[in-house]
Amino acid sequence: MPKATSERFSRTHQPSVKPGVTGRSSRSHDNEEGSSSGVRNPIFNTERFGQHILKNPQIAQTIVDKANLRPTDKVLEVGPGTGNLTVRILEKAKHVTAVEMDPRMAAEVTKRVQGKPEQRKLDIIIGDFVKAELPYFDVCISNTPYQISSPLVFRILSHRPLPRVAILMFQREFAQRLVARPGTELWSRLSANVQLYSKVDMIMNVGKNNFRPPPQVESSVVRIAPLDPPPPVKFEEFDGLGRIIFSRRNKTIHASFTAKGVMEMLEKNWRTWCSLQNKTVTEDASIKEIVARVLDSTGYSDQRAAKMTVDDLLKLLSAFHDEGIHFA
Repeated sequence: MPKATSERFSRTHQPSVKPGVTGRSSRSHDNEEGSSSGVRNPIFNTERFGQHILKNPQIAQTIVDKANLRPTDKVLEVGPGTGNLTVRILEKAKHVTAVEMDPRMAAEVTKRVQGKPEQRKLDIIIGDFVKAELPYFDVCISNTPYQISSPLVFRILSHRPLPRVAILMFQREFAQRLVARPGTELWSRLSANVQLYSKVDMIMNVGKNNFRPPPQVESSVVRIAPLDPPPPVKFEEFDGLGRIIFSRRNKTIHASFTAKGVMEMLEKNWRTWCSLQNKTVTEDASIKEIVARVLDSTGYSDQRAAKMTVDDLLKLLSAFHDEGIHFA
């Protein structure tokens, strides 16, 4: 599994930040940096970290309820903000580890439980979630900061032991890509990669006015249940095949393999595999002919990635591996 996914998806979900004056002090950030909608957060500079505080208590409670927490559960919360989700999670779980980038928000969460029994049940990690060393957790709950949407998903799916479930809020388009099905407009490499390792469901949509400051886009909450045990497929191989065929998802699979640099990469990998297997490569060996033979024998040559299921992709990957062709 990847440490972080490609820039293609994470870049799409960056928050829009207004240009400001350079060299300003940290004290002036709250007054000078506005949200993407032009409404600033009067307490915290949330936009700096791509965060929008969930202010609707009913939605916060619904998110926690959907996790079906048990009294023995240890929960990982990413981006707790001011703790609106945190305090509700603490009511039901055994322990919560919250990862927060902004020290001021972390201090606010700490203050909300200070002197209460819940204080002993809460640990806060201040820092970058992508780089943080994560503890064991049964459940992950997150009102996800924009820029870590993809890294969050794949970090959860690569964590061992696997969590039971994750309840995650994303920008709506990203959430729709996670749950998209083959043959639909949003079916993509991201969809296939996530659905290879988990069952993904849309839980509910959340309007922009439920946040402070309100973002420019709508949000949605999804449930991700990792498959345990996970399929015995090397992620880099599956993703490598996906990179090729989803780069032009409405073109035929055969056409995708004719893209610039693809055959050269496959031939290099194939020759390396042959060398490791002590297989002789004849002078007239042609990687193009091998690829064409695999595509024809599997019946996928004229198929399009936009309509191929995860099972289709696995069958195609297996056929390539049988010929010694690898993608990573």
